Amino acid sequence: MRLRQSYLKNAALMTGADILLRLAGMGLRIYLANALGGEGMGLYQLVLAVYSLFVTLATAGVSVAATRLMAEEFSRSAQEARGMLSRLLIAGLGLGVVALAAQFGLAGLAAKWWLGDVRGTQALRLSAFGLPWMGVSAVLRGFFIARRRVEPNVISQLGEQTLRIGVIVFALERTQTLDAGAKCAVVLAATALSEAASASIMLLFYRREAAACFGGQKAVRPQEPARRLWEILWPVEGGRCLSSALHTAENMLVPACLTVWLMASGLGGREEAVAQYGNLKGMALPLLTFPFGLLGSLSVLLMPEITQAHIQGETRRLQELIDRMLRLTGYFSALGGAVFFVWGRPLAETLYHSAEAGSYLEILGPAMPLLYLESMVDGAMKGIGEQKAVFRYSVWDSVLRIVGVMLLLPRFGMKGFLFVILLSSCYTCAANTGRLLHCCEMKIQLWQWLGAPTLAAGISAIAGSLMREGMNGLLTESLPFQLAALAAGGLGMCGVYLISGWPLGLGKELRAVLPRKLSRKRGKSMKKTRNSEFSGHGQEN
Repeated sequence: MRLRQSYLKNAALMTGADILLRLAGMGLRIYLANALGGEGMGLYQLVLAVYSLFVTLATAGVSVAATRLMAEEFSRSAQEARGMLSRLLIAGLGLGVVALAAQFGLAGLAAKWWLGDVRGTQALRLSAFGLPWMGVSAVLRGFFIARRRVEPNVISQLGEQTLRIGVIVFALERTQTLDAGAKCAVVLAATALSEAASASIMLLFYRREAAACFGGQKAVRPQEPARRLWEILWPVEGGRCLSSALHTAENMLVPACLTVWLMASGLGGREEAVAQYGNLKGMALPLLTFPFGLLGSLSVLLMPEITQAHIQGETRRLQELIDRMLRLTGYFSALGGAVFFVWGRPLAETLYHSAEAGSYLEILGPAMPLLYLESMVDGAMKGIGEQKAVFRYSVWDSVLRIVGVMLLLPRFGMKGFLFVILLSSCYTCAANTGRLLHCCEMKIQLWQWLGAPTLAAGISAIAGSLMREGMNGLLTESLPFQLAALAAGGLGMCGVYLISGWPLGLGKELRAVLPRKLSRKRGKSMKKTRNSEFSGHGQEN
C-alpha cells in the first residue's frame, strides 16, 4: 500500500511538472516564432534536427543503462551500486565528450551539406558544449529513478527551462538587429548553458542523496560491469542513433525538395522553403502535440499496470487496460482534432501571426486521433516487451517518409509533405496497433476506439463552426478579445462534445477513471459499497 501511494505521488508530480514544462515550452516557441520569423524558425528547426542526432549519441544508451543497472545493484549492495554509478558517470561523460567533439568538428560540413545553410554553423558549435553535461544528467536521472526519487529530476528540469527562457528572452531583446543565423546561435548557446545548470542541480541533489544511500561505504567493483553496460548500451545506442539519423535525413530533405517545387512554380526559393518548413515544424506541429501532455498521467499510470499484467499472465486484465487506454485516447484526441480543425487558423494568427501555420492545423487536426493513438500504443508495446517490433516499424516508417518526401515534395510542395505525414501516421498506427492486438489476443473495436469519438467530434465541430461565425467580429479585435473568443469557442466545443459523447460511451470511460471515495464507515453492506464504487460518486465528491 505504501509503495502504491509513493508511486501515485511520483506519477502526479511528474504529470504536473510535464504540463508546466509543456506550457513553458509552448510559450517559448510562441516568443521565438515572433522573434525569429518563419525563416528563422525554419533554420532553428533544421539545426535542432542535427543537434538531436548528437544528443541521442550522448544520452540514449547510457540513460537506459543507468536506470536498469542501478536498480539491479541496489538490490545487491550499496557498495556495488556506488561502484557501478562511478563507471556509469565515466561512460556518460565519455559519450558526451565524443558527441561534443563530433558535432563541433562536423559543424561546418553539417551546415553546408546537411542543412544547406552555412548560417547554422555557429549554432551547432555552441550547442555542442551542452552535450557532456547531458550525458552526466542522463546517468544521474537513472540513479534517482532507481531510488524512486522524482523530485531531483523535476526540479532540475524546471530550473533548466526557467534559465533557458530567461537567457533567450534577455539575449534576443538585445540582438534584434542580428540575422537569423546569429539569433539561432544565441538560442542554442542558451540551451547549452541551461543543460550545464541542470546537471549542476542534479549533482547537488546527488551529494545529499549519496550520504543517505551510501554513507561512508567505499565503492566496490560490481559483477562484470563492462559486459553488462555494453549489452545494454550498444543495441539501444545503435537503434536510437539509426532512427535519429533517418529522422534527421528526412528533415534535411524537406527544405531541399520543397525548394525544387517552389523554383519550378516561380513562388520562391530556399528562403521561402525554410520559412514554410518553420511554419509547419516550429509552429503548427508543436501546437498539435501540446495537448498530449494531458495524457501523460494516463500513460504513467497505465504502463506499469500493463507490464505487470503481461508478466503475471493476467490476459483478461491486460485486455481491459489496453481497451480503456485506446478508448480514452480516442475520445481525447478526437476532441483536440475538432478544436484545431475549427479554431486552428485564428489560433495560429493570434499566437504566431501566421495564416499558413493555421492552414496546417486545419489539415492535420482531423489526424490527431492517429497521431495520439500511435504514441500511446508505442508505450503499450514497450510495456509488453515488443521493443524490437516498435523499432522495426519505426525504421520502416522513416524509410517510407524519406521516399515519400523525395517523390511528392518536388511535384506537390508542402501539400505533398502533409500527405506524407498523414500516410506515415496511418501506417505506424495500424502496424503497432495490429501487433499489440495480436500479442494481447484482442479483437479490433473500431466503433468504440474511433467511430464514437469521431461522431461526437463531428457534432462538436458543427457547433464550433457556428460559434466561430458568431464571434468573427471578436477575432479581429485586440488581443484580449481574440483570446477570449478562442477560449469561449474551445470551451463551448468541449461542452457540446461532452453532451454528445456521453451516451456514446464517454460517460462510462470518465466514470471509470475519475477519483472515487470509498466509504470508511463500518456496518455498511457490501452491496452498498459496490454500488458506491460504480455510481460515479457525484454526491460524495
